[in-house]
Amino acid sequence: MKIKTKSKKVNKAWLHDHLNDTYVKLAQKEGYRARAAYKLKEIDEELKLIRPGQLVVDLGAAPGAWSQYVRRKFAPKDVVGGGAAAGALNGTIIALDILPIEPIEGVVFFQGDFREEAVLAQLHDLVNGRPVDVVISDMAPNLSGIESSDAARMEHLVELAVEFAQNHLTPNGALVSKVFHGSGHSQLVEMFRKTFRVVKPIKPKASRDKSAETFLVGIGLKNPGVQVDKRS
Repeated sequence: MKIKTKSKKVNKAWLHDHLNDTYVKLAQKEGYRARAAYKLKEIDEELKLIRPGQLVVDLGAAPGAWSQYVRRKFAPKDVVGGGAAAGALNGTIIALDILPIEPIEGVVFFQGDFREEAVLAQLHDLVNGRPVDVVISDMAPNLSGIESSDAARMEHLVELAVEFAQNHLTPNGALVSKVFHGSGHSQLVEMFRKTFRVVKPIKPKASRDKSAETFLVGIGLKNPGVQVDKRS
């Protein structure tokens, strides 16, 4: 009974913090599906990665906030409000997640597990040989609480995102990937440094202080089309 009581207290405290969160309130006001939109917004405003006319691939897209942000960046400037979530857009967004999402106008979404070869093949088909300008990845494994296991699963997802970027990005393209500080973080930074000319770690203000979540941004492939040996 004590455990259940403690759990209820924790859930109540989390709910209180969540409902009073500045970014949660802002997301509700501005029509984003999640506060995560502001993480990408801050990264993009600092590095100027996303521009109209691009092809952007959104990995781990659910519930769709990052695709919403990109979609608004692609909206014509004369749209009332500086970029609506509906109407014309200048650019292409392909989104993928293991979970379903509510449709977003103009976003090509398909459901599948990025770790499966068949799903990767489907994503390759959708890209259809077009060079990708930006890959954004908010993918993360379901956490078990066992640090070594969680770190290994996170590292695998990041490796897959880097490999996809290596195979599909334009020479000056960019990858934005969620990572966790802790076990395996330095290896991921090194992998990015082997792959990209510019590597920037960013902890957006919208990312909660208590969270181990941070982001790595890689810009400009060192060896376009050549896969990096991640084991070295």
